[in-house]
Amino acid sequence: MKDYVRTEHLAVGYDGNILIHDINIQLEKGKILTLIGPNGAGKTTILKTLTRQIALIRGTVYIGPREIASWSPKEMAKQVAVVLTDRIRPELTTCADVVAMGRYPYTNLFGKLTPRDMAVVRDALERVHALDLAEQDFSTLSDGQRQRILLARAICQEPEVIVLDEPTAYLDIRHKIELLDILREMAQKKNITVIMSLHEIDLAMKISDYLLCVKGETIAAYGPPEEILKNCTIEQLYDIQNGSYNLLFGSVELTKPRGAPKVFVVAGGGYGIACYRALQKKEIPFATGILFANDVDCQVARELSDHVVVSPAFEAMTERHFEEAAALLLQCEQVIDAGTPVGTLNRQNAKLLQLAQEKAIPIHRGGS
Repeated sequence: MKDYVRTEHLAVGYDGNILIHDINIQLEKGKILTLIGPNGAGKTTILKTLTRQIALIRGTVYIGPREIASWSPKEMAKQVAVVLTDRIRPELTTCADVVAMGRYPYTNLFGKLTPRDMAVVRDALERVHALDLAEQDFSTLSDGQRQRILLARAICQEPEVIVLDEPTAYLDIRHKIELLDILREMAQKKNITVIMSLHEIDLAMKISDYLLCVKGETIAAYGPPEEILKNCTIEQLYDIQNGSYNLLFGSVELTKPRGAPKVFVVAGGGYGIACYRALQKKEIPFATGILFANDVDCQVARELSDHVVVSPAFEAMTERHFEEAAALLLQCEQVIDAGTPVGTLNRQNAKLLQLAQEKAIPIHRGGS
């Protein structure tokens, strides 16, 4: 598929000082690119350069076959819609008027809106679920409502490319989902190319066709999410020293308790996660097992404990696994039975509970 948005050896920065160099993007029409990276890494600077808000220092930006440097402001406005975090503060202006600003590249010298323009404004408000705000003063809106109105203004431009800087900021979870659904629909059904920055890594992974990892003076990685996250871990990108980011769940885990385990959790099948997090909150180091390698408990346990006994998936736990887990259990002061049902493949866990009983180690039921 032919690239629609393309940069060649792009260098961005301010006042001639290069912040990031050698930015090479190849993005097909109707695809979604998300910039991720720590605060201050330069994501907004890249977006502002792509939209000519600030001048590029070196390199070239193409949209379609043409360099954007050759476009007039009106041509640029018809091709690219922008939703940045810079606040606009129109006085005594209704939301419908703010959205209608997106039609100005199409109006005559007097800026008069046609019936079609007004229909486009109404449709844009409806698509962001803000039709009820049309006559409300823009200055009275909450941050989340403002974000939706500014997205409607961008939709109103009927662009080929839409560029957004942290569009989900200030939105509650419902409106985050609705906004990203709108962007996905614009990409898939309207063939609009979407370029944005997000702080929510889990959402970026789910919605994006490509990720651009921004860190340091060059781009850390660029490509499809599934490829990027094999080679560029979130911990490396954000310099996470304490805690971790679970790619499977898209969730952050806080710092694991350190030291010799004081509690052994007999778990599996998702029953242990609440126990693990409760112990982590109390900074109590724990051991756990025996867990199958494909178990959801195993994913969280490895993030929160240095003492996890793991058995291969789809195979019966062996005596060796029991002995490894038993050695840890006997070091502990207490045992938690997370309540995992015992069957043919995990019956070694029943032996662990029996061992704790024989050794008079207190056993607590999960959640108690």
